[in-house]
Amino acid sequence: MLTDHVDFAGLRHHGDVDAQPGLLDFAVNVQGAAPPRWLRDRLVAALDSLARYPAAADERHAREAVAARHVVAPDHVLPLAGGAEGFALLPRLAPRLAAVVHPSFTEPELALREAGVPVHRVLLEPPYTLDPAVVPEEADLVVIGNPTNPTSVLHPAALVRALLRPGRIVVVDEAFMDAVPGEPESLAAQAGEGLLVLRSLTKTWALAGLRCGYLLGAPEVLRQLVRGRAHWPVGTLQLAAIAATASPRALAETAARALEIGEHRAAMAARLTGAGVAVRTPAAAPFLLLEVERGEILREYLRRHGIAVRRCDTFPGLGPGHVRVAVRPPEDVERLVAALGNAGRLV
Repeated sequence: MLTDHVDFAGLRHHGDVDAQPGLLDFAVNVQGAAPPRWLRDRLVAALDSLARYPAAADERHAREAVAARHVVAPDHVLPLAGGAEGFALLPRLAPRLAAVVHPSFTEPELALREAGVPVHRVLLEPPYTLDPAVVPEEADLVVIGNPTNPTSVLHPAALVRALLRPGRIVVVDEAFMDAVPGEPESLAAQAGEGLLVLRSLTKTWALAGLRCGYLLGAPEVLRQLVRGRAHWPVGTLQLAAIAATASPRALAETAARALEIGEHRAAMAARLTGAGVAVRTPAAAPFLLLEVERGEILREYLRRHGIAVRRCDTFPGLGPGHVRVAVRPPEDVERLVAALGNAGRLV
C-alpha cells in the first residue's frame, strides 16, 4: 500500500532510544557488552595507523576477507560504515517504485522516502511469512529482512528468490543471519545481478559504536551505489573489524555463538510462555516478538523498574500491543519474567 501519511518520527525510532544507561537492556539486539578480547586487540593494533588515511590496501584486504567468507569474488563486496549506510545508498539506484516488506527494519523505507522514491508497503499478516505474490509486479526494487526484525521470522531462501524478476533488484537484509546456526537460508553466496545482500557486524560482535558492515552484489550495481559517495567512507578501524570478523577464527566463534543464542532463545520463549506471555514462534533471530496488554503502560512500568524493551508500534503492521525483547541469558530473563508478573497485577 502507498501511504499518504507517513510517521517519519516512527520510522526513525530505534531500540537504542529505549535502552537508557543503567537499565537491563532487552531493547537492543547487540550480543554482549563489548567485543571479544581478540577482536579488541586487533582494533588496538590498528590504532597506530590512524595518522594516515584509510589505504586502498586496507579496503582490498577487507573485501578479500569477506569474499572468502561468502565464496564470492572480491569485486562483489562493498564495505560499509554500518548496515544503515547501505540503505542510505539505495536511492542511487533510482527505482520507479520500491516495495518494502513489513513488519521490518524501518531504515530502508525512511531512506527511500526521504529521497523522494515512491514506496509501497507490503504488510504481512501473522504469522508474518512471505508470500511473493503480494509484492507488486511493477516494483523494481524490493527490500526484505531475513530473518526479519522484529518478527524473528526466517523466510525460506526459495521464497525470497521467487521475488527476483528481470529489471528488478531485490535487497535482502541479513543483519541477523549469522545468529542462525549454519545460515541455511542465506543468499549471500548468490548475490549478484538483481540480488543485493546486506550484512551488519553490529549485533554479533558488539560493534554498534564502530559502524561497520558490507553489501554483496554485482559490481555494476555496487558502482552505481557508490557514485558520488564521499572519499574514505569507511575508516581504518572499520576495515580492520570487517576483515577480522570474516576470518576462520571469527566464523568458528560465530557458529558457536549462534548455537548458544538458539539455546537461550528456546529457553526464554518457554519461560515467557509458561509465565502467560504470548510469544510469536517459530523464532530464528536473537530476539522475540511478544504480544502484550496495554503495551505503552507496560513499557513505562518496566522502565521504571529498571528494564528496557523495544516498542514495536513504530514498525508498520504492528501496534502498541507488541514489544520486542532481545535474547538474553536465563538470569536476565528471570528478572524480566518477575517484572512482567508484577506489571500484570498492576497495569
